[in-house]
Amino acid sequence: MSHATTQRLPDFGASGITLPSSQGWRAPGRTLISGYVDSYALLNFGVYASFMTGNTTSGGSHLGQNNLAAAGHSLLPIPFFALGILAGTLLVRLDRRHALSRISLAVAFMLALGAARAYFAWPAWLGILILSSAMGILNTSISRVGGQAVSLGFMTGDLNNLAQHLAMGILRVPVDQAQGPRDTHWRRAALLSGLWTSFLLGTVLGAALASRVGVWTLLLPALMLLVLALAEPATV
Repeated sequence: MSHATTQRLPDFGASGITLPSSQGWRAPGRTLISGYVDSYALLNFGVYASFMTGNTTSGGSHLGQNNLAAAGHSLLPIPFFALGILAGTLLVRLDRRHALSRISLAVAFMLALGAARAYFAWPAWLGILILSSAMGILNTSISRVGGQAVSLGFMTGDLNNLAQHLAMGILRVPVDQAQGPRDTHWRRAALLSGLWTSFLLGTVLGAALASRVGVWTLLLPALMLLVLALAEPATV
């Protein structure tokens, strides 16, 4: 079967699924959800659910000021995000055919659980645990679109690659291991720009709805992931 119609796992060093370039539309929706949940976590808990660099910087700053309680709060998401990465990677490796839909279902369930936590006013630390784990799992779902490495929640990496592709495009440098004649630096830059825009829109939407629907805010991304999971064909 041709590469244009199949999904395959990337090399051992990558943790997620590689999508053909023709199916790159499947990444922005999940990136929007990452931004949405990150915005919700920041507003409600003062930490990020997927931006571990921000949590590390904040935690280190508090440690430098000998504020151990604040440092512990900032660093709390990090081990659970890592556990989510571990769980998601195992899921991808052990069940390639259904990994994308099952990851979407798992994260949808966890976001619904996060909404239940808000409704029943369970402890904030539980919300941090749930959301950071969920975003770790989600970040393993898609790691490449065609030949381009992507991140659903780490925008610094995507922006770095975006700027490099713009520079290479200006210099007319050929794309390494191009997937075809239409695989150019400009197309890859457009893909990464779309992911950044999706993440930004997600953060705006998450903040806007948090002030309007309150405890039910996380149900929208949960529903979106449920729809994505049900529409997702098994990979081959």
